[in-house]
Amino acid sequence: MAEDLSRVEEPSKAKFSRSYVQWSPEMDRALLAVLVEHHNNGDHAQNGWKPHVYNAAIKAVRDQCGVTVTKDKIVSRCKTFDKHYEILSKILALSGFGWDNEKNVLSIDSDDVWNRYVEANEKAAIYKNKVVHNWDDICTIYSKDHATGEGARTGAEIAADPQPEDKEISPESVEPAPKKQRNSVHDWRAEDIIQ
Repeated sequence: MAEDLSRVEEPSKAKFSRSYVQWSPEMDRALLAVLVEHHNNGDHAQNGWKPHVYNAAIKAVRDQCGVTVTKDKIVSRCKTFDKHYEILSKILALSGFGWDNEKNVLSIDSDDVWNRYVEANEKAAIYKNKVVHNWDDICTIYSKDHATGEGARTGAEIAADPQPEDKEISPESVEPAPKKQRNSVHDWRAEDIIQ
């Protein structure tokens, strides 16, 4: 019988106070190991993870790190990972940036390159020296949620090869999907219903 851990409450000092969880690298590793496993199993729900994934994550963090967290804390941490992925993957897609797997930070060709990027993208400023552990796991989980279409690459692909082959894409080279038109509400065919 699966243990329902999503209702585990963290102790609070006052009726309306929020408890703060300082996530350690060990806690992140425990959480991300569960998320990668369940990502590979396809256990995503429409707006997050299926309930048993949260239960497994709560249990893993508690068993491996001795810290009890709630589903809300896991959801919040996942939003942090998503933010890291969103910002860093955009940076890594550009010339002049790479990922240092030893130090878990961005590698930047020059301060000039960085300054020009931050001038246009102020939210990225904190990532100049920010250590982001478990980047490969974050890429595994979040890359499919962001980039799609021709030329889309995962964060891991970007980190491994930051400069993709240049492909010229012009409006003439992209053909729109054919549209099905109907003259009336009653203009249905059997093959349309089966699809």
